[in-house]
Amino acid sequence: MTRRLDWVNRNTNGEAHVAEISVELVAVERRLWSGTANMVIAQTTEGELGIMHGHEPLLGQLVEGGVVRIRTTDGETVVAAVFGGFLSITGSGVSILAESAELADEIDVEQARADVAAAQDADERARAEARVRAVGQTV
Repeated sequence: MTRRLDWVNRNTNGEAHVAEISVELVAVERRLWSGTANMVIAQTTEGELGIMHGHEPLLGQLVEGGVVRIRTTDGETVVAAVFGGFLSITGSGVSILAESAELADEIDVEQARADVAAAQDADERARAEARVRAVGQTV
């Protein structure tokens, strides 16, 4: 007997596809992204979480200077540098509620690197490093 995991759905032809979840990425100043996704990866104070359809409800605190990755149902990956806030997982979806956040495609890499070098304290450095990591580069 084959066991089917609850995050895999099958269409009428029996083809498998990963179940979708509703996701919102919101910062205090604006909504950065919302839509459906197959997976969300976020860094919390308890560690990195991978979230798919059927995940247990959870409220987690986001790390300062973390990176969130959203794998959309269109096959795209939305990446954002996130600075504090919370992650809420419910039966209806995932909400990422950040104090502030910046999408990777909005980040000026050279400015982010300069901000790392000029950082005056640990918080400034963490924010600048997250912006560098969000664009796929190492610090």
